[in-house]
Amino acid sequence: MFSLTSTQRNVAFASFASWTLDAFDFFILVFVLSDLAANFKTTIATVSMAIMLTLAVRPIGALIFGRLAEKYGRRPILMTNIVLFSIFEILTAWSPSLTAFMAFRVLYGIAMGGIWGVASALVMESIPDRSRGFMSGVFQAGYPAGYLLASIVFGLCYAWAGWRGMFLIGALPILLLPFIYFKVPESPVWLAAQARKEKMAIWPTIRENWKVCVFMVLLMTCFNFFSHGTQDLYPTFLKVQHHFDTHTVSIIAICYNIAAMLGGVVFGTLSEKIGRKKAIMMAAFLALPIIPLWAFASGSIAIGIGAFLMQFMVQGAWGVVPTYLNELVPANARAILPSFVYQTGNLLASVNAEVQTNIASAHGGNYGLAMAIVAGTVAVLICVLVYFGRETRGMKMSVEPEAVS
Repeated sequence: MFSLTSTQRNVAFASFASWTLDAFDFFILVFVLSDLAANFKTTIATVSMAIMLTLAVRPIGALIFGRLAEKYGRRPILMTNIVLFSIFEILTAWSPSLTAFMAFRVLYGIAMGGIWGVASALVMESIPDRSRGFMSGVFQAGYPAGYLLASIVFGLCYAWAGWRGMFLIGALPILLLPFIYFKVPESPVWLAAQARKEKMAIWPTIRENWKVCVFMVLLMTCFNFFSHGTQDLYPTFLKVQHHFDTHTVSIIAICYNIAAMLGGVVFGTLSEKIGRKKAIMMAAFLALPIIPLWAFASGSIAIGIGAFLMQFMVQGAWGVVPTYLNELVPANARAILPSFVYQTGNLLASVNAEVQTNIASAHGGNYGLAMAIVAGTVAVLICVLVYFGRETRGMKMSVEPEAVS
C-alpha cells in the first residue's frame, strides 16, 4: 500500500472497514423492500421512503459528529458512531410496526451521517500525501464493499434468517471496536492542531468558503443521485421487473459490487497522474454509453455485464471524492465540512427512490427506464460541474512528526 507503515495500514483498514460495515447496514434494506412491503401490508413505494428518510437526516449526523470530532478527535467519535448505528440496526430488526420501522431508520440515518466524514478525515490526515489518490479509491470502495457484503449475506442467510434476521446481522460492525481502540491512533493533523490550540468555528468557516461549499453541495447532490440512482432499486428491478430468483439477484449484485470496488481504486489511483477533475469526468462520461445495456437488456448475462460496467464507472468517479473534498476545505474543518456537504447532497438526493418508483409506476413498472433517466442526467451534470471546479491534486495535507509532538 505505497509503503505505508503498519500504523498507517491499521488506520486505513479501520476507516475502510467502518465505511464498509456502515454501507452493509444501509444496503440490507434495499434487498428486503418487497418483503417489508408484504410484512407491513403496504406498497414498495411506501417502504422505499425509509431510504429517503435515512438519507435525509444524514446531514444532521454529519454536523453533530463532525463537530464532536473536531473537538474531541476523530478516533473516539468514530467508535461512538459505530456503537450507535449498530444499536439502531438491532432496533430496526425488532420493529413492531411500519411507524416504528421508519423511526428507527431515522435514528440510524443520523448515526450513519457521521461515519464518512470522520473516517475519511482520519485516514486522509494519517497517510502520506502521495498515497491520497490511491487511498481515496480504497476508502470509497468500502461503500460497494458493504453492498457486496450485503449481497453475499442476502444470498446465504435470507432463506433462514428472514428480513428481521438480516438487520440483526447488521449489528456486527460493533466487533470492529476493539481493533480501533487498541490499534488505531488519533489523526496526527488533529493532534498538531490541538498542540497549536487551533479552534474551529463552523459557520464562519462556511461563510468564508461559501462558494466552495455551494459547489461541493451541488456536486454531491449529483453524485448521490448517481450512486443511489443506480443502486438502491436495482435489486427490486431485478426481482420485480425481470423476475430473477434470490440466487440470481445475489450473483449479479456481487459482480457489480466487485466492479465498483475495482473502479474506485482504478480511478482514485489514476487521479494522482491525470488530476482529480479529469479522473471524475472520464468515469462519469464513460457511464453514458453503458446505460442501454445496464437498464434495457434482457437475460441475466447481458444485464450482469451492463451492471458490472456501470458500477465500475459510477464508483470510479466516486473513488476520487474523498480526497477531492478533503483537499477543497480548510485543514481545521475536514471532519465536518466534507461530510456535511456530502450528506447535504444526500439530503437533496434522498427523493431518488421515491422519484424512481413513481416514474416506474407511471410507465407500467419499468424500473429500467426510471433508473436510466436519472443516471444519464446526473452523469452529464457531474461532467459540467467538475469542469468548472478547482483542481487540487498535489496539495500538502500531512504534517511533520515534530509538529505533532
